[in-house]
Amino acid sequence: MRTEKKIYDLILGYAQKDERVRAVTLEGSRVNPNVPKDIFQDFDISYFVTDMDSFIRDKSWIDIFGERIIMQEPEAMSLFPPELNGWYSYLMLFKDGNRIDLKIIPLEDVDFYIRNDKLIRLLLDKDGFFPPLTSPTDIDFHVKRPHEENFRDCCNEFWWVSTYVAKGLWRKEILYANAHINGYVRPGLLRMMEWRAGIATGFKLSVGKHYKYLQNYIPEEEWMLILQTYRNDNYENCWQSLFTMTDLFRISSRIVAESLNYEYPLEEDENVTGYLNEVYKSFLNKSTD
Repeated sequence: MRTEKKIYDLILGYAQKDERVRAVTLEGSRVNPNVPKDIFQDFDISYFVTDMDSFIRDKSWIDIFGERIIMQEPEAMSLFPPELNGWYSYLMLFKDGNRIDLKIIPLEDVDFYIRNDKLIRLLLDKDGFFPPLTSPTDIDFHVKRPHEENFRDCCNEFWWVSTYVAKGLWRKEILYANAHINGYVRPGLLRMMEWRAGIATGFKLSVGKHYKYLQNYIPEEEWMLILQTYRNDNYENCWQSLFTMTDLFRISSRIVAESLNYEYPLEEDENVTGYLNEVYKSFLNKSTD
């Protein structure tokens, strides 16, 4: 695997030689002081250029970075809508295991770029175009204190969609049930646990993309229960996952409500829990008929 220095030398060496590239920045996990370092960290690079279309028309220039396993160009894909508002990206995984996510940005977008990202390190500025940058910080990704309306909506959505899961399981529609578990019920639980982690740490942390650091901020026994809810390959496991998630949601949402002086929707909890238990009993009786 090529060293970090070798990759930076390639990135900056090309930028130095190509007059179209006027500045280079690094973003993401390699700039974030709170992210553990490992060999899978991407090199999130932005080239600020004077002729963006030329970097898209002729793609041969990216071969300088090495032999690739696979590449993706999100802005050229028809299945997924573009997300970069006119910028262009090459996502490249190389045969030595390194990965470079390279964005091509028009030079005139520098101000917009700076306003919308606080995890930036300037690597090259040929013209002194960039203003002084503040120290990189992940503050934009810290857990945010929820408004009471957000808390109430999260509770309502969790309990409401839980009934869809029960309906799907009763009907023996396991894909439907799992779609609602993974698409709504689980995200509601994780969001509530994220708020709980934020409360415990004064809302001065990020739990990472897709809650990947959440384990560090919840009790070990609850973490083990969360992992058990991913074993949804049969109907009984799905039912137990649903009941485990309702128990965990109740614990965390009550902690959040008490800590923030919000009202916990006890009636919704009790009504839906009773409903789920009745549907489960009916499911068991139907299965033994």
